[in-house]
Amino acid sequence: MKISELLNKESLSLSFEVFPPKTETAFESVKTATEEIAKLKPSFMSVTYGAGGGTSKYTLDIAKNIKELYGVPTLAHLTCVSSSKEMVHRKIEEIRTAGITNIMALRGDIPAHLENADRSGWDYQHAVELVRELKESGADFCIGGACYPEIHPESSNQKEDIRYLKEKVDAGCEFLTTQMFFDNNLLYAFLYKIREAGITVPVIPGIMPITNANQVERSVKLSGSFMPQRFKSLVDKFGSDPAAMKQAGIAYATDQIIDLYANGITNVHVYSMNKPDVAEKIQNNLSYILGK
Repeated sequence: MKISELLNKESLSLSFEVFPPKTETAFESVKTATEEIAKLKPSFMSVTYGAGGGTSKYTLDIAKNIKELYGVPTLAHLTCVSSSKEMVHRKIEEIRTAGITNIMALRGDIPAHLENADRSGWDYQHAVELVRELKESGADFCIGGACYPEIHPESSNQKEDIRYLKEKVDAGCEFLTTQMFFDNNLLYAFLYKIREAGITVPVIPGIMPITNANQVERSVKLSGSFMPQRFKSLVDKFGSDPAAMKQAGIAYATDQIIDLYANGITNVHVYSMNKPDVAEKIQNNLSYILGK
């Protein structure tokens, strides 16, 4: 089933994100973790794609397994940065052949060893180029894209960021998923601004449960997310106690999701990080709200 069809429903839904293993030896343990999350029957599951396509084979293997064994719609990530057109076209065909109908079209992170490289000759500079190629491929994909409720780290201001986002939507993105955020008011302000700019596709908020204190610094570095004082106080109080921090982090994420649902958001995506217990606890916290 296409994600666009799921998003047209009025009922509340929850989806989860998982990532493929970095090595073949880790494949079985990751596969087991993703299967445990699939057993929760989320509305869909997305499977990420390593920088430079390093784990692309496993992305497809995990996505196919979830779809075929558990009947959960899957969204396969595809990045284009530092990849050749030939490589991207081959991956598009592999995804189509596997029967995956949903693709998250991303530029992707620059691999560490190429951060200072001359990018002028690269086949792809931005995700919009990948979106256009997916539309031109002739395959019947539902295409998703990423957006930043605060601002893309490489954008000079939010107005510019939204202008580029509209280009991506106009090129063929049928829905958007946000980068993580920890203050819902930032999302509500962002939604107002993009609707004013003529971006009308569904936007799925992305929620990251912070279950250990070490995640905080990495999450801020990765997304540049604003940390409200309420969240900082939580980390200060419980960060040194792993069990308490995990419980508090799940509670904070749950509270964010409840507020989103209460304010008219019907679909929420959780960055569950291959943690079945975290996914299950969040879903159980919302069981009556979701009607499960």
